[in-house]
Amino acid sequence: MDKRLQSVMWTLVAILVVFLLVVYVGGNLMGIERLQTGENPVLRFAFVIIGLLIALAVYYATRENKVWEVGTRQVVWMAIGAALYAVFSWLFNGSVFVVPSLSQVALRPAISIPMFFGYAFGPVVGFFTGAVGNMFGDALTGFGLSPQWSIGNGLVGFVAGLAGLFKDRKKSLDTVLWVSGGLALLAAVIFFINRTVPNMLFYDVDNGIFGDAQISLFAGISILVGFVLVLAVRYIFGKDLDIASAVTWSMLGNIVGIGFAAISDIWINGFSPAAAIVGEFLPAAGPNLIFAAILVPLLVAAYAAVQRQSGR
Repeated sequence: MDKRLQSVMWTLVAILVVFLLVVYVGGNLMGIERLQTGENPVLRFAFVIIGLLIALAVYYATRENKVWEVGTRQVVWMAIGAALYAVFSWLFNGSVFVVPSLSQVALRPAISIPMFFGYAFGPVVGFFTGAVGNMFGDALTGFGLSPQWSIGNGLVGFVAGLAGLFKDRKKSLDTVLWVSGGLALLAAVIFFINRTVPNMLFYDVDNGIFGDAQISLFAGISILVGFVLVLAVRYIFGKDLDIASAVTWSMLGNIVGIGFAAISDIWINGFSPAAAIVGEFLPAAGPNLIFAAILVPLLVAAYAAVQRQSGR
């Protein structure tokens, strides 16, 4: 087994071990309620393993590329990224922000962290940042753990980092842009066909609402709003391939990662496909995409400025 394969596999194993320790030791043995997963823990971890295998398969298919290098520098970035994502997830997920007419949208600007870390430092760093950071962020928040959603967050950062696989970044950028746009449009069409499906991510305890409110129009089309913003960034920063690539690949990562998590609940929670897309995917992926378009360019620009100042 070569060194690169060992490094990637150890990282994926480390993610699985962290998840098992948090859930089994903290949730089961120690009985800490906020570290428990609820129903179907075995099935949840089955999807965790599926997500890890997807990452491993992508690595194996492109294993000769330098983007898969995992050394001391990458390990440090993993730790920093996961810690930042956990803390900021806790700060912004402690409650659902009530925004006039947008009350069903949970604002999660922290999602830009795994997107940026994946793009800047590689898919393995992005995967660890999103998966482990989300796991500990959920533990700090106290809403209970959903390991398959943490893996979905890991895939967000992982896919964002796949931009480094392509030598012709502009050509790959355009392909990713239109594939993402097609998926966003498909999700919006599903929303309009199934507008009466309850929003499974919306809880308003004070008013006695527990996931039974219908998704708002803005939440339903937010993924299209996000796509338009990403499209604007793509062409406004057409000469800055770093910003354009980071935002575009982050968009695809968001759609793939959150889509993976939402679709897994068809089996884990018994949701219909429409409920998974309309009730879970859109309220999560739409606002995430908006934040990707706004915050990822700022992070990429700030990082580039730091690199210039340090002479790298």
